[in-house]
Amino acid sequence: MNAQTERLHLQGAAGAIEVQRDAPAGTPVGTAVIAHPHPLFGGTMDNKVVQTLARAFVQAGWTAVRFNFRGVGGSAGVHDEGRGEAEDMGAVLQALAPDGPVALAGFSFGAFVASRVLAAAWSTREVRKVVLVGTAAQRFEVSVLPPEAHDRTLVVHGEQDDTVSLQSVMDWARPQSLPVTVVPGGGHFFHGQLPLLKSLVARHLRS
Repeated sequence: MNAQTERLHLQGAAGAIEVQRDAPAGTPVGTAVIAHPHPLFGGTMDNKVVQTLARAFVQAGWTAVRFNFRGVGGSAGVHDEGRGEAEDMGAVLQALAPDGPVALAGFSFGAFVASRVLAAAWSTREVRKVVLVGTAAQRFEVSVLPPEAHDRTLVVHGEQDDTVSLQSVMDWARPQSLPVTVVPGGGHFFHGQLPLLKSLVARHLRS
């Protein structure tokens, strides 16, 4: 993401996990782990939305960690439809933020994976912030969020997302009474609206 980006390889259940870590100026608030879109459709940790999320976290004082799911880039293994990918995200969380405050974030398929990790980690970790963008509720069974996590969670979706319908996200959110922030005219990848997305995330992190 910048010249100071630290490149790491961690050990996960399927082998090596390729990671990039960016640190803020000063003492970090905590560590944010950010998951990328679907690996079988070109998703990587270098995705523009994922990088936008990382920049927002770094500017808000968080250490931002991006990683490639199994089978992507330098990460070993093969795609596992979300099960192994949740293991990967959990392994990154445990290795780089074994204690202290954490944030979980994801884009598209990565938001689905982040929801699974949140559900598993909520009772044992101090999860201060959650950011789910373009949540892949149309094709995947996104986890119900712990009610106590709602005030710490930002769900953002594009009004005109033609990859994941806004309706599917509303159908997931409605039974939980979980608010969804809708970007007018926004598509799945927020082309031309990444500064707005970053601003929404930054506002949430300051709250």
